Amino acid sequence: MSINSRPIEVLLVEDNPGDVHLTRIALADREVNVNLSVVADGVEAINFLHCQGEYHHAVHPDLILLDWNLPRKNGPEVLIEIKADERLQRIPVVVLTTSQAEEDILRAYNLHANCYITKPVDFNQFVQIVQSIEDFWFSIVQLPPQ
Repeated sequence: MSINSRPIEVLLVEDNPGDVHLTRIALADREVNVNLSVVADGVEAINFLHCQGEYHHAVHPDLILLDWNLPRKNGPEVLIEIKADERLQRIPVVVLTTSQAEEDILRAYNLHANCYITKPVDFNQFVQIVQSIEDFWFSIVQLPPQ
């Protein structure tokens, strides 16, 4: 697992409560100790990442799961801000969205997303995808130090 045996900090930027719930289920009862923080839109995501307002005690995430279609500030806008900020740009960003549009996929990679995954609608497939993300990013990949 570990980044010095502490919990892995994941920021989920997701406006769909159902997908938030499914993500929590997928990450529960796994060998990796994950602390999942959730924000519902892009403005909250940026506030969280900059420890502003109600997020003044927010923990620097090790990984960001970013929905592409968000209210107030969309996924591309959030991704641009993350990758333009020296303090945040090394955080891996996984775009996890329902969009299968080729232009969205190309734009995400052009904006330096670390990967782009289309959410399946099937419960079991969704859980499997989230667990695969967890396995890859927390067991195989060496994440950058904070």
